[in-house]
Amino acid sequence: MTPKEHLTSLLKLAVANIAPGQEDTIELERPKAAGHGDFSCNVAMRLAKTLKKNPRELAQAIVADLPASQLLEKAEIAGAGFINLFLKPAAWAQVVHTIRTQGGTYGHSDAGHGQKVQVEFVSANPTGPLHVGHGRGAAYGASLANVLEAAGHAVTREYYVNDAGRQMDILALSTWLRYLEQHGILVPFPTNAYQGDYVREMARAIADEHGDRYVHEPWRILDGVPLRPDDELVAGGDAEAKMQNEAHLDGLIAASKRLLGAEYPYFHGFALNEQLSDCREDLIEFGVEFNEWFSEKSLFDTGKVASAVDTLKKNGHLYEQDGALWFKATAFGDEKDRVVQRANGEYTYFASDIAYHANKFERGFDRIIDVWGADHHGYIPRVKAALIALELDPEKLTVALVQFAVLYRGGQKVQMSTRSGSFVTLRELRSEVGNDAARFYYVLRKSDQHLDFDLDLAKSQSSDNPVYYIQYAHARVCSVLAEWGGNVSGLEHAALDKLTSAYELTLMKRLLEYPEIVVASARELSPHLIAYYLKDLAGDLHTYYNAEKFLVEDEALKLARLALVAATRQVLANGLSLLGVQAPEKM
Repeated sequence: MTPKEHLTSLLKLAVANIAPGQEDTIELERPKAAGHGDFSCNVAMRLAKTLKKNPRELAQAIVADLPASQLLEKAEIAGAGFINLFLKPAAWAQVVHTIRTQGGTYGHSDAGHGQKVQVEFVSANPTGPLHVGHGRGAAYGASLANVLEAAGHAVTREYYVNDAGRQMDILALSTWLRYLEQHGILVPFPTNAYQGDYVREMARAIADEHGDRYVHEPWRILDGVPLRPDDELVAGGDAEAKMQNEAHLDGLIAASKRLLGAEYPYFHGFALNEQLSDCREDLIEFGVEFNEWFSEKSLFDTGKVASAVDTLKKNGHLYEQDGALWFKATAFGDEKDRVVQRANGEYTYFASDIAYHANKFERGFDRIIDVWGADHHGYIPRVKAALIALELDPEKLTVALVQFAVLYRGGQKVQMSTRSGSFVTLRELRSEVGNDAARFYYVLRKSDQHLDFDLDLAKSQSSDNPVYYIQYAHARVCSVLAEWGGNVSGLEHAALDKLTSAYELTLMKRLLEYPEIVVASARELSPHLIAYYLKDLAGDLHTYYNAEKFLVEDEALKLARLALVAATRQVLANGLSLLGVQAPEKM
């Protein structure tokens, strides 16, 4: 039983004598001011109205009825009726043995009661290498899943593969045009196609394996309209120019499909498999793995998209306009109605998203968490509107938004664009700063807050670099224990009553907070709380290390201090593990 649980039990017994049946009204909080005790309770003020008594007098009665305890030093009444509780050092020391006993599971709980939770994250279009923006979603989603599991949830990690639709067609076209270049056919390359070197590499691989098998005369691409070097796209960045450029690109896609015929799926499949394989490998190296890789195409192949749209239509939630089918999203709180099927018969991205979320409910998850980029904020109301229309509970869906990470090198912002190919990949970032720094920095801020990623700071070996600061605390303890040379398991009988200094009490109190931090992090979907906690814990350890000697002549005191720092090392390792960061023994 933790000190908080112990105090709660004492208060329940006291309240039961004064107001039977009101024991569940007790809530303990940690006061911000040290002089207000270790825990504070407002139960007297909460009961005052019900019992029609003065809250301060109620508080006095509750304190008077508190059972005797070897862990409680004193109880004071403050303000209008707060009960401030002060614990003896012995109450905190027991956490050291608790950590030693539980080891890597310290901080785990059954708070989630085995609730089935799906966390879908990253889900980037497999149209190119993952960039540093995707990295933040990957680090956040993976850390969140770890935290939810530690808090007692049954978690499924899922990646939604957008292997159907226009973006994959653009990539297939881009690869084919670069393939033609390999054979000396210089077709003007659209500036709004995928420009990166990885497209040339895929084209080169196809050429190496198949030679000129897929070469066709480029003037046939647009139904006999010759493509000449002066056939440039419309200049300018206004809406009309962009529409013309995108229409031009769609024309190229349609023509390439007609020209290649049965050979087109090869280019589509090759580009998809190459980029998806690269994505899997990149994420595995980043310490991010998934239970499921769910194919968008499978929703079409199994008829789930058509079925979802048909259900909406039968329920009277669709209408036809200009040949297209529209979902009455405004009837369910969205700002405007949405197209689910275009006039040409093609389903929209929104239609497959409806089917995908319906499928999530079919799989029986108690809670569904989608991790989306912050630019998808406006998409939330329409998805929830569709769930309501399908008579599914929208409250089961939570969307966690992740702001884009802005990368700085040498004080300069790095520009990124996937189609132009001018971007910093996640792999490049990991190579420069390492996995640990990348994983930690990505979750150092609340996910929906702006994040500036300073490469210079992330690589520095100083106390200003939080990941270095925390890992160094872990390594410091390892160094002390190595210098001691004893068996850590022998510390279980250490005389913890020797731990009475302010530094030791501060450290023990911090260690005891860890399980609560994990639960709060899971409840608030905020793994950054773990990062903040680890910074504070590392700070307490470094302060203790600089103020006291651990390997003192007094054997009992030495073993007690070693037991305390060994427990600190364990909690540092546990917390870093949830964030996907290593806990090195040497630095």
